[in-house]
Amino acid sequence: MTKRRSPAPEEPLDDAALFRAAVADAKPLHKGRATRPAITKPAPKPISRLADERAVLAESLATPPEEADLDSGEVTSYARAGVQHAVLRRLRRGNYRCDAELDLHGLTRDRAHAELVSFLRAAIERGARCVRVIHGKGLGSGARGPVLKGALGRWLRRDEVLAYASAPPAQGGSGATLVLLRKAR
Repeated sequence: MTKRRSPAPEEPLDDAALFRAAVADAKPLHKGRATRPAITKPAPKPISRLADERAVLAESLATPPEEADLDSGEVTSYARAGVQHAVLRRLRRGNYRCDAELDLHGLTRDRAHAELVSFLRAAIERGARCVRVIHGKGLGSGARGPVLKGALGRWLRRDEVLAYASAPPAQGGSGATLVLLRKAR
């Protein structure tokens, strides 16, 4: 009987050689840099803007219609029927001498209205023909806009007022109103 010899053990391969042998038939998917799959993020929700818009809407609905500004523009003017256009033009230009002045800055709406009525009566009694009412531009009022300026247009439509207009820039601009008063009876 012949003895069979067992095959000689193979020499172990290193890890790198084993890996190369395992991936020898592999083909690259694409050439160049590997890219990550696109991740779509949800659109951001403008929470602050939506809250601001809701607050403005609620505030505008809370203001009674009679408080709405009669003159929504930056410059205001009004002339009673029968007052010549030239008179209003001269008032807008600041051609009348102001006999008195009232500053409503910092007053509440109710307090400002009471001060204005009292001021106009006293000015007419003294014989004043043109007065200046300083109300400001409403920069401190926030989103509401100018509170006193808007209300002033309604408050000045009285029998003793012939015309009013925003003051020229040298006399306060849109933060002041010139008021032409009728003569005392």
